[in-house]
Amino acid sequence: MTDSRPSYEESYWMATADTTGYPTLGDDTEADVVVVGGGIAGLSAAWELVKAGHSVALLEADRVAAGVSGYTTAKVSSLHTLVYDRIRRIRNEADAELYACSQQGAVEHVAEIVDELDIACDLERVPAYTYTTDPAAVPSLQAEARAAASAGLPATYVTDSELPFEISGAVRVEEQAQFHPREYLLALAEDIGRSGGRIFEGTRVTGLAEGSPCRVTTESGHSVAARDVVVATHYPVFDRALLFARLAPRRELVVAAPLDADRAPAGMYITQGEGKRSIRSAPLDDGRRLLIVTGESFTPGAGEDVGERFRRLDAWMHERFPVGATAYRWAAQDADSADGVPFVGLLHPGARHSYVATGFGGWGMSGGVMAGSLLARLIGDETPPWADLYDPRRLWSTVREAATVLRQQGDVAQHFIGGRLRTRHVASVADIEPGTGAVVRVDGRRCAVHRSADGSVQAVSARCTHLGCLVAFNEAETTWECPCHGSRFDVDGSVLQGPAVHPLAPVDRADD
Repeated sequence: MTDSRPSYEESYWMATADTTGYPTLGDDTEADVVVVGGGIAGLSAAWELVKAGHSVALLEADRVAAGVSGYTTAKVSSLHTLVYDRIRRIRNEADAELYACSQQGAVEHVAEIVDELDIACDLERVPAYTYTTDPAAVPSLQAEARAAASAGLPATYVTDSELPFEISGAVRVEEQAQFHPREYLLALAEDIGRSGGRIFEGTRVTGLAEGSPCRVTTESGHSVAARDVVVATHYPVFDRALLFARLAPRRELVVAAPLDADRAPAGMYITQGEGKRSIRSAPLDDGRRLLIVTGESFTPGAGEDVGERFRRLDAWMHERFPVGATAYRWAAQDADSADGVPFVGLLHPGARHSYVATGFGGWGMSGGVMAGSLLARLIGDETPPWADLYDPRRLWSTVREAATVLRQQGDVAQHFIGGRLRTRHVASVADIEPGTGAVVRVDGRRCAVHRSADGSVQAVSARCTHLGCLVAFNEAETTWECPCHGSRFDVDGSVLQGPAVHPLAPVDRADD
């Protein structure tokens, strides 16, 4: 196995695109619509709204396109593993058709925007595959191929592929796409500015007051008053819709290495087997391709040995593909809805002007573009035929969701009390080795303590500021993570990823 420590502990997309420098919100302001979140869903919504003539202010806690959208695999596809057969069975064939129409429409919309704005983002139209190496899984793929074709996609069942190993079968859908997400999204952001929209970075939203107008407040105390609010923060930062009970966070690892262009797969591949494996390639400046492999799904903060998972994924890639040394590695985070369909629409049953986009389940590129278009149309008093399918207030799946939701919330309860956490609990701060972290009691209080390579110690509260679950240390990424809803924190307690909006409180005394 090759050295699992690559040249860049960063995503390829982040390492090869320009940085941004939009201002921080420095005063109270107004807009027709305020969009919270600068990933693909938020930027797509802002772009659509500005084009429709609305004044828009977009607020991003960090940098635009630098959160989940900067760490994606960047497949723009309407083939989402086995979603069509599931929707057909739990809902009906008409809804499967609506899902296919809206998702494939998003794929085509990306191509149209790239052409309209002349975006150099390495857009390639390629087929997508859901494959298996397990003969026992063939019937489910055959059923998915039939369901996807019946829903209107150019889908077929095939038994061969260009992969350098045998497969038992696959669903193939034509005319999908892959691209450089950062290049695409930064061009979208620039066009928002040219069209009169305003983007504010380093502006974390901490409060929402719904009314006429609505008002969002930031950690600096400044606010934006707007007729409508879009919450597009990946995992909603406002829990009033109780969506947190219907979402489960999932983290996946990514490794990437160069290979000769004639040895690279042209299509995009994914399997649910082997801990999940997703495969695609991207063009490099030297004429080669970058093979990008994603997998090793796990719950953030559940005490996993993430370093071992990285090594396992890296070994899988090198055993199956003639790649060079691993050049990049990173991790991506997703939020899965309990019924497998995203939540896009009004935030809660009583909402009139607050909207949400979340639960894309690993398919945020097509889902985010779809959500941006859907939300812009809803705000413009237009209701697309698939609006009910994605409505966060939907009741059609409640009974079928129940078992999944109860299981998820049972896990949350266990994590809250700390009974099933596999994070390291040690007797004293002195037991924590350099470069590691552990939960330890300091003056009777559970603290998350990290010891740096030079021996210095940082201690913060071990209770997530979202709903109070115990965090765990991710040694491979040097972060504290919450297993309940996926919030992530730096070792100094600062928020890296929501739904938490407040940092872990510092602990004054963490002596050895």
